[in-house]
Amino acid sequence: MPFTIVIGTQWGDEGKGKFVDLLAEQQDIVVRYQGGNNAGHTVVVDDKEYKFHLLPSGVIQGKRVLLASGVVIDPKVLLKEITALKEKKYIINLGIDVRANIIMPYHILLDLAREKAANKPIGTTGRGICPCYEDKVGRRGVTFFDLIDPVRLQQRLDVIYPEKKALLEKVYNEQLLSSNEQIISEYSVYGNQLKQYLTDVSLELSQNSNNKILFEGAQGTFLDVAFGTYPYVTSSHTIAANAFVQAGIPSEKSMIIGVAKAYTTRVGSGPFITELSADNYNKTENTSDSANNALIGDYLRKQGAEYGTTTGRPRRCGWLDLAMLKESTRLNGFTALAITKLDVLSGLDEIKVCTSYLFQGKPLENFPHNAVLLEQCAPVYKTLPGFKLTPELIKNKTLPENAVQYLRYIQKNVGVPINFVSIGPERSQTILYENGVE
Repeated sequence: MPFTIVIGTQWGDEGKGKFVDLLAEQQDIVVRYQGGNNAGHTVVVDDKEYKFHLLPSGVIQGKRVLLASGVVIDPKVLLKEITALKEKKYIINLGIDVRANIIMPYHILLDLAREKAANKPIGTTGRGICPCYEDKVGRRGVTFFDLIDPVRLQQRLDVIYPEKKALLEKVYNEQLLSSNEQIISEYSVYGNQLKQYLTDVSLELSQNSNNKILFEGAQGTFLDVAFGTYPYVTSSHTIAANAFVQAGIPSEKSMIIGVAKAYTTRVGSGPFITELSADNYNKTENTSDSANNALIGDYLRKQGAEYGTTTGRPRRCGWLDLAMLKESTRLNGFTALAITKLDVLSGLDEIKVCTSYLFQGKPLENFPHNAVLLEQCAPVYKTLPGFKLTPELIKNKTLPENAVQYLRYIQKNVGVPINFVSIGPERSQTILYENGVE
């Protein structure tokens, strides 16, 4: 079974949606295997922008798209996305795994209540993702199998609802406004609308073993609940190996594409060593002053339109972190890299790349295993000459020598060929390097 897996190498927002859309043309099935509507993919086709939070990006290519067991689904959000595409005359060939867990109203309320009560909020999207995953692991979840049958749904909620109501009211002093009966009535309607998409993803993939399968990851490597910058992470495993677990198929040799921005961004709280902000100035080297540091961060945010697809929050911006990229490669086993938003760096006189970290003034051999250690690290930078990408160069897919040198530097240090370079949001604004950047 030939697999391709697309994974974010940073904290998400790397531009994976574009590459899933690009690669989906040659695939038979596209599978989303984890996360929920806390993540978002943006795809631009013929100057039209499509934003997805649950549907796999491959739906634009008219492919069979699957939501595997590891996805947590807000049925209201999913139905809204389906309706929006149908209005644009797209055919939706969707399958939802029978085991996928459903985000319920109390999950969203709990998510918001915890952030409100926390002394140091994690910075969640408030979409109920973490509480839903907690219930899945704690065996208190509502599955898609339950959602599509009103009798089973009532049986599950008769057990779960009293606990959630008490938790919200007695611990967080919040009211669960909907009654159990109201939730059952509302969500039974959603289940009836979505039951046509019921499938067993594991069985379906096994029965289509000769098809080309593309796995689409949400978020990025360093939001992985185990290997990310814990506790500032998401509530699922974002790394490549989890695709096989959540799809319920044996692991096989795959093409694993790591998608990285030509710089680094992060949304929400948590350590960010190469962040370009005045507050982060004391940790940086070779920067003339904190004001200039912040100006470059603002430049990247403006040029790259760095605002969250799901929340609209401004993303924190910084230089490319090769220490992160190499650790991401170790965890995922990338066979190829895709570099996005190279055009955003255009116009800068010089570009910096973090090559390693200092911890308490001494070189660090291995990537820090937790956020506490990472917060105490300082970057070691390599400065490279800047470049200018003109509209004519972008149209002709031609890069100036300094831009090529920048890509070669990344490729050499990470030890993985760069096969794709994005120089604009359009599907066509992609340069393909079959054997890596030469």
